[in-house]
Amino acid sequence: MSDFFQRFTTRQTYTKQAQQLAIQSIDMHTGGEPLRVILSGYPQIKASSLLDYREVLQADYDHLRTALMFEPRGHADMYGCLILPPFNPKADCSAIFMHNEGYSNMCGHAVIAIMTLAMQMQWVEITDNRASMTIEAPCGLISASGVIENGKINASFECVPSFVTTLNQSIQIPGTAQTIEYDIAFGGAFYAYVDAAKLSMPLTPDNTQQIIQMGRAIKQAVKQSPQFLNHPFETRLNELYGTIFIAPVESSQIHSRNVCIFADGELDRSPTGSGVSGRVAILAAKGELQVNQPIVIESLIGSSFTVEIIKIQGYGDYQAVIPKVTGNAYVCGKNEWIIDAKDPFAQGFLLR
Repeated sequence: MSDFFQRFTTRQTYTKQAQQLAIQSIDMHTGGEPLRVILSGYPQIKASSLLDYREVLQADYDHLRTALMFEPRGHADMYGCLILPPFNPKADCSAIFMHNEGYSNMCGHAVIAIMTLAMQMQWVEITDNRASMTIEAPCGLISASGVIENGKINASFECVPSFVTTLNQSIQIPGTAQTIEYDIAFGGAFYAYVDAAKLSMPLTPDNTQQIIQMGRAIKQAVKQSPQFLNHPFETRLNELYGTIFIAPVESSQIHSRNVCIFADGELDRSPTGSGVSGRVAILAAKGELQVNQPIVIESLIGSSFTVEIIKIQGYGDYQAVIPKVTGNAYVCGKNEWIIDAKDPFAQGFLLR
């Protein structure tokens, strides 16, 4: 393990006796998607693994997630990341990802932001304008790197083995006569991928409500087919995180558009780092993308990630790819969030 955590300032921790809790964070965005990077104020939990830590956090301290993600400190589409010392000695830090519904197994936009922040704050050594680190996510170890070009940090990560579990499945949306086709792939998290053109559904900002409604409906329908959510080594990763709609774009520079609806109806403003990782696994399975063939995938708001397959390997019973995803993140502010036990809305609320 590196001296990553020695570069932090004093890290305060949670105490149950405190009537007023202060939590420090740095707020960022990657491709427009928010990220609240939580640095201190959380409880110290004894656990043997990151997944075990997350289970205790969810069972006993979930009010901290809702306090930071929900109103009045957050909003329905807020996203957060708790930075922890690593459980795996090969990692520089661990990360727990959180949102309006709970916790996620992987978040590419957060990894890009963490790498960017680590370079900006000099938490990692920078040599010849380059730096690297290893981040332990619930889905596994993520190799991240960054390079400063023309004063801007371009951050990348190599995702965990990403693989397809099914192609060209059909399912009827409950309560309707509509049948949709979908693929399922894992890119650190499981997603159902749907061709938006076959639904005659424009992937445009003025159509967000229809996209969210359809994404939620498809997620609930596809979850009824759990045999396609099958990680070869960790059953706690076997959950459908969201629906990703795909569509071509009229540009020689952009391969396609990804719009992800995840958690409880959150719409990702970025192209979704884990989502594009699963996407290239699908393209490879269909013979539409080769190794070392980078493509650019854009989001609903026009932000983009560059993604390529750097390796193909076996992974349990699957033929998996190792994707490399590159994007940009920016700091929005530094905050100390006060959670007062006397506040009737201390644990947050949501109005949609």
